Amino acid sequence: MDGISGGADLGGSASALAPAGSDASLTHRVRGVLAIRPFRRLWAVTFLCSAADWLSLLALTGLVTQMVDSYRAQSFSFAGVVLTQLLPGLFFAPLGGILADRFDRRKIMVICDLGRCAFLVSIAVVGTPLWLFIANFFVGSFAMMWIPSKDAAVPNLLRRRDQVETANQLGMVMTWGIAVLAGAGLYSLITGFGPNLRIPVDALSIAKIVVMVAGAAYLVSAILIATRIPELSRRDTGAPTPTTSAEDADKPAGFWQMIRDAARFVRTTPLVRGLLIGMIGALAAAGAVVGTVKLYANSLLGGEAAFGLLFASVFVGLGTGMAALPKVARRLPHNRLFGISIVLAGLLLVPVALSPHLAVSLPAVALVGVCAGMAFLTGVTIIGTQVEDSIRGRINAIYQSMMKIILFGATGMVPLLVGLVEPRHMSVWGKEIIVDGTRPVLVGAGVLAALFGVVAYRQMDDRRSESILVDLLAAIRGKVRRSTDGLLIAVEGNAGTDTAAQSHLLADWLRGSGKREIVLASDPALNDQRLRQVLDSASLTGARAQALVAAAVRADIVERQIRPALERGAIVVMERYVDSPLAHLSAAAGLDPEELEGLSDWATARLRPDVTVLLDTDPGAMPGARAGEDNWRVQHLLSEMAASDPDRYVVVEADGQADEVGARVRTAVSATSVGRKVLAAAERPNGRARR
Repeated sequence: MDGISGGADLGGSASALAPAGSDASLTHRVRGVLAIRPFRRLWAVTFLCSAADWLSLLALTGLVTQMVDSYRAQSFSFAGVVLTQLLPGLFFAPLGGILADRFDRRKIMVICDLGRCAFLVSIAVVGTPLWLFIANFFVGSFAMMWIPSKDAAVPNLLRRRDQVETANQLGMVMTWGIAVLAGAGLYSLITGFGPNLRIPVDALSIAKIVVMVAGAAYLVSAILIATRIPELSRRDTGAPTPTTSAEDADKPAGFWQMIRDAARFVRTTPLVRGLLIGMIGALAAAGAVVGTVKLYANSLLGGEAAFGLLFASVFVGLGTGMAALPKVARRLPHNRLFGISIVLAGLLLVPVALSPHLAVSLPAVALVGVCAGMAFLTGVTIIGTQVEDSIRGRINAIYQSMMKIILFGATGMVPLLVGLVEPRHMSVWGKEIIVDGTRPVLVGAGVLAALFGVVAYRQMDDRRSESILVDLLAAIRGKVRRSTDGLLIAVEGNAGTDTAAQSHLLADWLRGSGKREIVLASDPALNDQRLRQVLDSASLTGARAQALVAAAVRADIVERQIRPALERGAIVVMERYVDSPLAHLSAAAGLDPEELEGLSDWATARLRPDVTVLLDTDPGAMPGARAGEDNWRVQHLLSEMAASDPDRYVVVEADGQADEVGARVRTAVSATSVGRKVLAAAERPNGRARR
């Protein structure tokens, strides 16, 4: 096999098929999403409404403080405003999900924005504390009916499913970042206008003006949605949900029927069931953190400064986790990354609880935020990409309702649990700390989150043959894993005759060991012939051009033969998959091995073998023109590849008769952990692995 024919087998290395566009830079992905006009306009509306949400929170708190005189009533004002805005989530989020799935989402959003505007303006007009809380409750109710429609409509505005993750990132940045700064900044600007210009203005009047400004923002949002984003009415006309028959898909379901359909969908869909189970653990832990953070900061004897730093660390971690998710998702699919993120967040709460100093607490809390950010964005992305449009609004609503219920419940129970432990003063590393009830509560919350994360992982995992620890180590090491039970075995070596013979012997042995489908991948000689035909017809003589054509041939093999077989759950044996062609091209044509590896990654969508058998031959013993300096260089490159990843390679001495070498190959493969998995898979019937 010469250097050019070796190029016909130029392959890639990766163990999972990465999603399209996953290697694109963040800037490129953001530009691609924002280039979609309907989404860009909805993003602007999201900013307007989110800024109005934060502005109204501050404005109503300031207004109710001006309306009451007693200190006790003033101290309750902030909690009362927050409570009356969040309580509707317990009642109206499910209704919002049903409305989003039953009626025109654009009309629902317009009506909800008009309702929020009307009630906020009425607060300024009526001017009583009682009506403020009543009207604020209805403002929150309209918000909880607005959100499911908006979230369910986003995927229908995009061009591709892989854009949902980036769209969710932009939404989170806008809601929890830019909008917060804008709302707080506008509040400071309006309230400080009179004093800064020395204009005598009543504080109560200023507070009412701010409330009306927030109401006006909702009015502008309603106008923009009604006139500039007609695409929000768009529906995905795909297949009906598993809970709905095809003939009934066009019939409008009743209110209670839609509730029953949603409950049945959650109960019968492991992906969604695992998602909600994981969120229970994650939100319970989050409620424990929220309820203990102030006392925890005091236990570190850091005062208000420590509280502020811990608060900032959580949000820095959340933002970092959301930004890092696309890169991590290239290594693990979302359905397994979700559970792993929750498990890690729970485990990281243990060092937070045991921390004796703020210097330890801050990075630990930030890491918890990173994992929480990835989990939350992963959950939203799963709903947007893997839940049918006809039921997406209800699932979003359930997601939102759970956030409110569990956070409220956990936050309310935490003070009771903390009070069961008497605070004690201790000295650790020469520094005094207070060990109080926050420490065991955080440990318990971390353990609870980790347990629920494991359950969620097992529910959502579509490749039951791997453990959560294997996936976790793969993510840390940066290796991408496949989402199917199919296994890929590559046979690499310097001599084409040896690799061909051993591939056939290995495939025959596996066929005789059980019921699993065994696929011997495309014949390299045929691929060489295809490559020669393309090169001759195009008159390509340059080494780089030939490498590109070889990569195209390999991409066709992966897409046409290898990938479908792996998705069926078959065991694929492939001769000269990537390493041998790459080494021959590098040695014969003088191309950079790193550039070739990048080209092979692209050609195969980063598909790596589960185990690679390297036939170790004596280059000097090879006959013909190949027994030269290039031959030694090829063998050296192959040996370096095997040494760099010993977990995936088995090196077999290839000198001797084919049957003798075949026996060594079988013994070497059987001795590896992946090899044992291969044999176990071969004994199962074709299809998904059984628990």
